[in-house]
Amino acid sequence: MIMKKKIIKKKKNKIHFFYSNLEKSFWKRLILRILSSHSFTFIFSLYFKTFISKIHIQKIVKQEKMNLRLFEKQKFTSYNDFFTRKYKKIGFCKEAEIFISPGEGFISIYPILPYSIYLIKNTKYHLSDFLKNNNLALNYNQGYIIVLRLAPTHYHRYIFVDNGIISHPSVKIKGKFHTVQPIAFNYYNVFHENSREYIILDTQNFGQIIQAEVGALLVGKINNHSIKNFHKGEEKGFFSIGGSTIILLVKPNKVKFEPYILKKTQENIETKVNIGNKIGTKIIY
Repeated sequence: MIMKKKIIKKKKNKIHFFYSNLEKSFWKRLILRILSSHSFTFIFSLYFKTFISKIHIQKIVKQEKMNLRLFEKQKFTSYNDFFTRKYKKIGFCKEAEIFISPGEGFISIYPILPYSIYLIKNTKYHLSDFLKNNNLALNYNQGYIIVLRLAPTHYHRYIFVDNGIISHPSVKIKGKFHTVQPIAFNYYNVFHENSREYIILDTQNFGQIIQAEVGALLVGKINNHSIKNFHKGEEKGFFSIGGSTIILLVKPNKVKFEPYILKKTQENIETKVNIGNKIGTKIIY
């Protein structure tokens, strides 16, 4: 798969309407409180598991110019069945020193500053609030946080970026389901408020990496496979209906990330990547 280096133009949509000028609208805040709740997300997801929901598939396929022959199935029983579609084969950079994207989406890579602080749109966030573990957060000072935002039309399965083992249990943190579109960050601490799950990956080439999956507006479920020994390119799990985000935490002096992605991130521009694309290289001493 070929990396597409392009600026992502932000389109105004219904999500932007609800998240704009929140401080001036009590009704918008009330509606978002309902929409971002676990109960609403669960009820909403039930519809997209029905046969009737198939009516939405053709529009997406045509709009995104999808080649359904690339997937294991070309016919789907529901929209959620289509949403969780699986490629017949995933191409990825197999060289051990190449750091790949775990999924398809819009990527940004931010440095983690002293005291486990990172900045998104000039707003300060604390990694300890995201992990709910201050000691663990401190291990990633001076490292990087990779944010991969998946739109509803993207491929919602994700893979491991290296070979390795899982020696620690996963951590699940209950929360809300705000949209992960950039406009939401103007009003909410999205990554720290949303429902999420993370695990420590002991990798062969890049040290201990934390991979987290963050639920988003109308995401039904985060589905991670039960795996102890994993291999680069192997499927780690998938999201059910909705948009969502994958976050990777990398310790300092482990990976040299692609300069053009870092540059775009500094300009508050996301970069489109495909699953398995190269986004960095192992630092070798």
